[in-house]
Amino acid sequence: MTGPRGEASAVGARALRRITRRIIPYLFILYIIAFLDRVNVSYAALEMTADLGFSPEVFGFGAGIFFIGYFLLEIPGAILVERWSARKWIARILITWGFATIVIGFVNTAPQFYAARFFLGMAEAGFFPGMIVYLTHWFRAEDRAKAVALFMSAIPVSNVIGAPVSGLILGINWWGVEGWRWIFILEGLPAVLFGFITLFYLTDRPHQAKWLPDDEKAWIIGELEREKREKESRQHLSILQALRSTPVLLLALTYFLALTGSYGIGIWFPTMLKQLSGLSNLSVSIIAAVPYLFMLIAMLFVGWSSDRRRERRWHTAIPMFIAGTMLGLSVVLRSNPLAAVILLTIAMACMWTFAPTFWALPTSILTQAAAAASIGFINSIGNLGGFAGPYILGFFEKRTGSTATGLSCVVVALILGGFVVLRLHPQTGNVQKSVRSE
Repeated sequence: MTGPRGEASAVGARALRRITRRIIPYLFILYIIAFLDRVNVSYAALEMTADLGFSPEVFGFGAGIFFIGYFLLEIPGAILVERWSARKWIARILITWGFATIVIGFVNTAPQFYAARFFLGMAEAGFFPGMIVYLTHWFRAEDRAKAVALFMSAIPVSNVIGAPVSGLILGINWWGVEGWRWIFILEGLPAVLFGFITLFYLTDRPHQAKWLPDDEKAWIIGELEREKREKESRQHLSILQALRSTPVLLLALTYFLALTGSYGIGIWFPTMLKQLSGLSNLSVSIIAAVPYLFMLIAMLFVGWSSDRRRERRWHTAIPMFIAGTMLGLSVVLRSNPLAAVILLTIAMACMWTFAPTFWALPTSILTQAAAAASIGFINSIGNLGGFAGPYILGFFEKRTGSTATGLSCVVVALILGGFVVLRLHPQTGNVQKSVRSE
């Protein structure tokens, strides 16, 4: 005989399946578009820097200045998703960043490149933290790492798709316009299209979901309300108190160090691969997709393992330690191109694997506006690492003629980031399973 607990469990399982099928694939597509528009400059660089006469330092600064613009609007964007409408704000972001990406295809000078990348960052600001906040409207803390992993698996997929596609586009010369310009023009259009689709497809919160049956709607609303009350009973912080709290500051520092490594290597990876291998642009683009296949598997596994073990800190730190170690070995063995490429590939495969469990941490300890503001703050500070990483590599390559010094800085950042996240209290992010879901 099925009791109330068994019935609740069955309803909950159905609700989670339906919510996942409805929301995650669409957010996955949006993040593919977002990440592709963010890193397509790394593939365009194979031709753009020579065509426009950009030095490594100019390119590194232009690639990284995206994150300065991004930094400025992160916190307001995340709060708007919590207090206003995720659907409308995300649609606005998509449409404006799509047009901003297209504009990059028409730059001719370094100042134009800097300005276009800066405004692209401003246009996209709030998208990622908004997505994290949006997931808290639909998934309990105990299910969130896996949900974030499914969403963020768009990072490796966007590179698996984007690398060969960008390589193919590089080879075209329609109407006398260089291929690297078409990369920005063609890859900016989907963001505009999906911006308008978002207005009609996304639902802000469960109580507005006409596609969710009444019993499933009542279950997820009840679970999220219970979770909210439990967090508020333990700790009630204002937005300013949350931003000054030790856990939030440690998370912001961790993310800064992690993204210094992730973007430093990600932006320069195709260029380094070409230097080491001497292969054609298309071959480099195809090979550059390989580590992202392994990253996809690792990211999903870490998210699943973290939810299963209900542990976040070590699941965040270990991938950073592995990435830093492999990257350090690639510097030591740089005289052996094959070994260096293999080690770089392993490092790349681990580079974003920390992210799903990392982003389950702030939403497990904070609630509502404090959580939204903290997520925006952490992401904005962290993404300054997206400026620092590419610029550091370009700066040292111009002055030393080698990426070794810049890569060594990135290694330090990744290893240090792993230790910083372990400074959090051992119980931070360790979620208790809902009694009603047993």
